[in-house]
Amino acid sequence: MNTIGDRSDINQLLMQMREIRGQIQTPEANKPDLSNAVNNGQAVGRSEGPGFGEMLKQAVDSVADTQQKSGELQRAFERGDPGVDITQVMIQMQKASVSFEAMNQVRNRLVSAYQDIMNMPI
Repeated sequence: MNTIGDRSDINQLLMQMREIRGQIQTPEANKPDLSNAVNNGQAVGRSEGPGFGEMLKQAVDSVADTQQKSGELQRAFERGDPGVDITQVMIQMQKASVSFEAMNQVRNRLVSAYQDIMNMPI
């Protein structure tokens, strides 16, 4: 039986997925114009935002938080906590699974890029 709470959980999940997709996709208008950039020994096109390492750390922390929340909800449901519904548990488990799989794909692509760079002739 669907309740309003179930629908709000699904809507909340969809909103989070759209927000993540929006953060990943960068419109062409926001990309820096490097056509007239001159490299004087400095980084070209460097933005003021967080660096790659910081963004990667935030992503890993986000995945870890999602998995931790999933585990907490699972344990609460197993204890019989009346405030935890099976649908909440399943949605959180799927969030954790999808975020882990996405992080795994990022890792695989980073390893592949590293190997490609290391195999380039000098």
